[in-house]
Amino acid sequence: MSYATPPGWYPDTGTPGLERWWDGTAWTAHTRPSAAGPPASHQPPAPADHGPAQSGPGSPGRAQAAPAGFGPPSPPLPHQRGPHDGSGGGNRTKILAITLSGVLVLGTAVTGVILLGRDDGGTPAAPTTTTSAPAPVTTPAATATTSDEPDPDENPAVLVDQLNGVTVPVPEGWEKPRSSSSDVPTIRTVQSYDCPGGSSFCYHGTVTTHTARSAETDPKALAEADITTAADLAYEEDSLGRRNHGGITSHKVLKAEQLSVAGRVGYLVRWQVTTGKGPGGYVQSVAFPSSVGSGTPVIVRLVFDADVAELPLSLMDTITRGVRPLGDDGTSGGVGASISP
Repeated sequence: MSYATPPGWYPDTGTPGLERWWDGTAWTAHTRPSAAGPPASHQPPAPADHGPAQSGPGSPGRAQAAPAGFGPPSPPLPHQRGPHDGSGGGNRTKILAITLSGVLVLGTAVTGVILLGRDDGGTPAAPTTTTSAPAPVTTPAATATTSDEPDPDENPAVLVDQLNGVTVPVPEGWEKPRSSSSDVPTIRTVQSYDCPGGSSFCYHGTVTTHTARSAETDPKALAEADITTAADLAYEEDSLGRRNHGGITSHKVLKAEQLSVAGRVGYLVRWQVTTGKGPGGYVQSVAFPSSVGSGTPVIVRLVFDADVAELPLSLMDTITRGVRPLGDDGTSGGVGASISP
């Protein structure tokens, strides 16, 4: 169970008219104009000037450093406390005085009870048992959420990446895992299999969305640089250092071209890789500007194992064409039609 404020867009108290992305633990560099409508049901801790937020190790998809003025909320220092802030020297004195007064009042009451509790002959009266009302139970304001329970309002036919402002169609026979080793929005084929390298289990097809980590903004340069990373993680060595496919022995460029993605001009690079073990596969990187906030580039990676009849390259093209901006009216709020190989 977790009572933490969920990830989402919240008002930027430092810049009126903007919303900033809260990733569940820290503020990020992503901003966008405030959307018209009722305020968010959850309000994350107000940004405090405590320096840049730090990403956890091995946590892709988060901004590495938030802008000045944002960071994990922390209590004010003693010299910064106001008359109604947390505990300080003055409050401790007041609490001590109130406690002592309570003790004196209680002692006086007990004495009165003893004196008045005797009958006319001086014999103490039988004690009277009283039952106090149980103290009220305080429930947390945030709604408890369990990561393993799916959202009943969530459409299984679409993957939503709120941070990057895009949706990706989910093919038939694929799933949206509640968690994955990459810790980024992911869809994959349902059935896993023993990797050719024998060190773990693999999936025949995966699609992930990422925020570009480089200062580069040109989609072509980003896609050409990312394809190597995508291929290495899929078939050379994964994030845990496992060579699940025996490493890459060679690769061939199948496609490199400009295209329109989610209404933006992007660039696509597709490789075919040959591996030391197993049939190898196909890797694709697509880079394009986000349609939200400052337009930080988005990268969509697609990985298909070779020699899998259910994963033709035409499905890779279909998924790429199905990427939509979040809230696109043409797909009823970003939800695309279900697709099949």
